[in-house]
Amino acid sequence: MANTMRKVSLRNLGAHKLRLLLTVLSVVLGTSFVAGSLVFTGTVGKSFNDLFDNVAVGVDAQVTSKNESGGVSTDLGIPQSDVDRMQAQKRRLGVDKVQLGYTGTIVVADASGKAIQTGGAPSVGSNWVPNDQALDPNGVRIIEGRAPQAPNEIILNQDAVKKGKLKVGSRTKVVATNGNGEPMDVTVVGVTKLSTAASGYTEADFTTEGARRLFTDGEHVSTVSLSAVDGVSPEQLKQRVAQAFPDLKVTTGNEVRKQAKDSINQFLQIFNYILLSFAAIGLIVGTFIIYNTFSMIVAQRVKELALLRAIGAGRKQITRSVLFEAFVVGLTGSVIGFAIGIGLAAGLQALLSLTGSGLPEGALAISPVALVACLLVGVLVTMVSAYAPARRASKVAPVEAMRESQTDGAASLRLRTLIGAVLAVLGAAAIAIGATGKGGQAAGTVGLGAVLLIVAIIMGSPALSRPIIGALGAVTARPFGKLGNLARTNAVRNPRRTAATAFALTLGLMLVAVIGTLGSSFKSTIDAAVKSDITADVILIGSERGVPPASAAAVAAVDGVQDVVQLRNVPAKVEGKNAVGTAPSGDLGNVMKLKPVQGNFNLGGNDLLVSDKQATEPGWKLGSKVRLQTAFGTSTTATVTGVYQESPLSGPYLIGQDAYTALVPKQLQSSFVTLVNVEDGADVPPVQERIGEATKDYLTIKVQTPKEFANSQSGQIDQMLTVLYGMLGLSLLIAVLGIINTLALSVVERKREIGMLRAVGMLRKQVRRTIYLESILISIFGALLGMVIGVAIGWCLVRTFREWIPDIQAVIPWGTILFTLAMSAVAGVLAALWPAIRAARTKPLEAIVDL
Repeated sequence: MANTMRKVSLRNLGAHKLRLLLTVLSVVLGTSFVAGSLVFTGTVGKSFNDLFDNVAVGVDAQVTSKNESGGVSTDLGIPQSDVDRMQAQKRRLGVDKVQLGYTGTIVVADASGKAIQTGGAPSVGSNWVPNDQALDPNGVRIIEGRAPQAPNEIILNQDAVKKGKLKVGSRTKVVATNGNGEPMDVTVVGVTKLSTAASGYTEADFTTEGARRLFTDGEHVSTVSLSAVDGVSPEQLKQRVAQAFPDLKVTTGNEVRKQAKDSINQFLQIFNYILLSFAAIGLIVGTFIIYNTFSMIVAQRVKELALLRAIGAGRKQITRSVLFEAFVVGLTGSVIGFAIGIGLAAGLQALLSLTGSGLPEGALAISPVALVACLLVGVLVTMVSAYAPARRASKVAPVEAMRESQTDGAASLRLRTLIGAVLAVLGAAAIAIGATGKGGQAAGTVGLGAVLLIVAIIMGSPALSRPIIGALGAVTARPFGKLGNLARTNAVRNPRRTAATAFALTLGLMLVAVIGTLGSSFKSTIDAAVKSDITADVILIGSERGVPPASAAAVAAVDGVQDVVQLRNVPAKVEGKNAVGTAPSGDLGNVMKLKPVQGNFNLGGNDLLVSDKQATEPGWKLGSKVRLQTAFGTSTTATVTGVYQESPLSGPYLIGQDAYTALVPKQLQSSFVTLVNVEDGADVPPVQERIGEATKDYLTIKVQTPKEFANSQSGQIDQMLTVLYGMLGLSLLIAVLGIINTLALSVVERKREIGMLRAVGMLRKQVRRTIYLESILISIFGALLGMVIGVAIGWCLVRTFREWIPDIQAVIPWGTILFTLAMSAVAGVLAALWPAIRAARTKPLEAIVDL
C-alpha cells in the first residue's frame, strides 16, 4: 500500500505541472538566497585565508607595541631604545635575523593627480628591505626598475601602477595620513610583485630612512620581525623575548596569521548573518506560500483522498502521501535553488570585482556544508508547511468528503484570533515600554514587542481580513458595481488563505517602514545638527584618517578666508573610562554654536569644557581638576571652566591646545574636520573653489558647504538604505509569486463557479476585472497591516537611540511608505494578470460538468 500511495503522489505531481512549478519556485527563491550567502562568504573567507597564509612567512616572532585605547589606534610603535637592546641581546635570546619595519597609511596620486581608489583595501607605505636581507625573500619582488635609493623615490606594486596609470619614471605625490600630512613629491623607480595582496591594495616602499622619517617620530619602530637560530623554536623565541621585554607584544608568525584570519572571519560572519537574515525573510514568506499552496491542493483533492480512504488507505497514509509530495517539491526546489545560489554568488563576486571592492579574488568555494544546509532548509520548510494541510485532510471522513468539495476556510478562527489579540496587546505594551527607555536594553524590548506583533498578525489577520477588506471593498465597489462586490466577497471567502497570501506584503512593508523610519530619523538628525551647531561657511573632510593637519596653513593663505579651525580627536581615559573628546585648533565659537549651561567658554591652553552629560556621573563642577591619560604614556591635568549642552558634533569634552599637545604626540595628531569662515562680504562659492584648488595636492580633502556636508553624510545612509531596500525586494518578489500562486489555484478551485457566471452572461473582461480587484484588495490589506505595524515599531525603536544620539527625533518617511503602498496595488494587478487570463478563458459548459 505504501508503494501505491507513493505512486499516487508522484502521478499527482506529474498531472499538475503548473501547480508543481509554482510551488517549486517558491522554494527556489528562499533556498537560492541561503545557498548564495553561504557560497559567497565561504569563497571570500577561503580567499582571505589563502591570502593570509603568505603573511609573515619566515617570521618566527613579531614584536609590536601594546598601545591601544578603546579601539582607537594610538600606536607610536616600539621605542628605539628597546630595539637597540634587542639587537644587543640577539645571541642570548636566540635571534638570527632582525628586520625593522616602518609602516603607515598613505594616499598615492594617480597619473591625473587624483587619489588611487583602493575600493576599501589598505593603502600602505613601508620601508624596502632587500631580498637578501628580508626574512621572506619572496614577499616583495622587484619585477621592473630598481630599488629606491633616495627618500623621494618609491617602488609601487603592479596593481597600483596599473590602476593609477603610472610607470617607472612617473612623478606623483604621496600623502601620509599620520603625522603632519604634507604632500610629498616622489618618483616611481620600480614596480613590485607581492606574494599577498587583495584587489585594490596599494603598497609603496621607500628607503628605510625615508620611511622612518615619514611614518615615525624618529624614536620608534613600527614592527620588529625576528627569525630564530637553529635549535630555537618560534614558541621558545617568543617566550624569551616576552620575558626580556614585558611591555611589548610578542607573537609567533603562526599567531600573526591566525589573528589576521580570525579578524576577517569575524567580519565575514557578521556579513553572513546579514545576508542570511534576508534569506530568512524569503523563507518565512515562502513558507506561507507553500502552506497556502498545499492547503488549496488538499482542499481541491478532498474527494480524491476520500476515495483513497474508502478503498482502505489510513489517515497516516494520507498524511504521509501529502508529506511525500512536499518532500519531492522541497528536494527539487532546494537542488535548483542551490544551483541558482552558486550563480548568485558568482555574480556578486564579479560585481564587487568590477566595482573595486578591495576583496581578494579566488575560485568559488562550494562546500558540502552549503549544499546540506540548503537541502535541509528547503525540505524541512516545505514539509513543515505541508504538515497542517496534510493532517486536516486525513481527518475528513470519506462520506462527508464525497458530498461536496471542501475547503479549510470554514474552520473556527475564534481560538487563533483570541491568541492573536493577547499577543498583540503584549507586543504593543512591549514596544511602548521600550520607547520610554534608552539604549540597548530598551531596543531589545522593542525588538521583543516586534516579534510578538508579527506572531499576532499571523494569528489574528484572518479575522482582520473581513472587516478591513470589507471596508476597502466598499470604496472600490462603487466604481465597479456588482463586479466590485463580487471581488470583495471572493477576497474574504477564505480568510485563512487571504491572510497567508497577504502576509508576504505585510512583512515586506513592515520592514520598509522600520528601515525607512530609522534612515529618515538619522538623516533628519544630521541635518538638524549641522544647521543648529555649525556656523562655518565651508567644511573640509578627508578620508577615514581625517584631514591632514598641514592643510590648515594652505587654507588660511587662501584669499577670502577669515577663520580656520580644525577639530581633532583626543582618545584618552577620563576618570578611568575611555572617552574620545575634541581639541579645536582655534576659537570654536567662530565656527560652531555651543549651547552654554554654565561657566566661561574662552578655551585656554589647559582648560576643559565638558558636556552636561559627561559632567553628571563624576559630579564635576567649575574648577574641578580632571586627569586625562592616554594609552601611550602621556597624561595631563585640565581644569573644568565651562559646561555645555552635548550635541553629536561637540562630543563629551573639549580641551585646549596645550593639553592637546601634551596628550597627543605630533605623529598621531590629525583633524577629523576643518571648519572655515569666509571674510565678511565675500561670496562663498569662489572662496570654496579657491580652497579646493589650494588643497588638491592633499588628495583626499573634500571642500563642502554645510548643506553639501549634510547631504554627503545623508548620502551614506541612502546608500545603505538602497542596499537594504534592494534585498527586501526579494520578499516583495516572493509576495507577488504568492499572489499569483493563490489566485491561479483559486481559479482552478472556482472553475465551476466561473463557468456558471460565464453561462449567465459575464464577459471575459469582467471576469478578468473581478480577479484584478480581488488581488488588489488582498495586496492593499497586507500592505496596510505592514505599514501600521512598521511605523509603530520604527517610531519606538528610534526613541531608544536617545542614549547615543540625544537630539534624535523619529521621522516617518510617509512618501516612501505611501509609494510602496501604491506599488503594492500595482503588484496586485501584475500578479493577477495571468490568473485572470486563465479565468477568462474558462469555457462555461466544460466548467459546469467538471467536478
